Amino acid sequence: LRMYTYEEGSITIGGAELKDIDGIYLRENIGYVEQHVDLFDETIRENITIGLKNKNKGEMEELLEVVAKHARITEFYHRLGEAKFDTYIGERGVKLSGGERQRIGIARAIIKNPDILIFDEATASLDAENEAKVMEAINDVSVGKTTIIIAHRLSTVRDADKIIVMDRGTVVGEGTHDELMTSNSVYQNLVAHQMSN
Repeated sequence: LRMYTYEEGSITIGGAELKDIDGIYLRENIGYVEQHVDLFDETIRENITIGLKNKNKGEMEELLEVVAKHARITEFYHRLGEAKFDTYIGERGVKLSGGERQRIGIARAIIKNPDILIFDEATASLDAENEAKVMEAINDVSVGKTTIIIAHRLSTVRDADKIIVMDRGTVVGEGTHDELMTSNSVYQNLVAHQMSN
């Protein structure tokens, strides 16, 4: 998010160092969904389209319908009544469930068609049913995109193309779930611990 500049290490996108890339350019080309999506006391429409510029009304409506389908917002249309996108959701989205708030966050992240998507503990505070719905949405919107999923919950990352295992800030393994299950004790312990809970 470029809230601060890192002092050590290197983060590159397309060969360019992150701290040398314009912050506005980054925010326009990276979709970010955090654990607690910040929603405003506005309509669903306003909360999804807040980062869009230069779109005419017809284009906006078409985009809203597409991202609503991908983010699984269409699955709770029945709760919105005729107002649909013009439903006011209350301060911090109080009128929505946790899973519904996350889906609004996903729609906001994908409506600008970014090259990179980052999901930072996007399912951590959800029950199993809502986690499954949000993961369906994440898998759907990730097609053809570079997607980074940060998670402690292994069910969230199990199907990733590459899993990077960290322990106390150090990378201790990388590979698919199956590869890590045969070669990485830290990952094996995480899986065993979560299976026993």
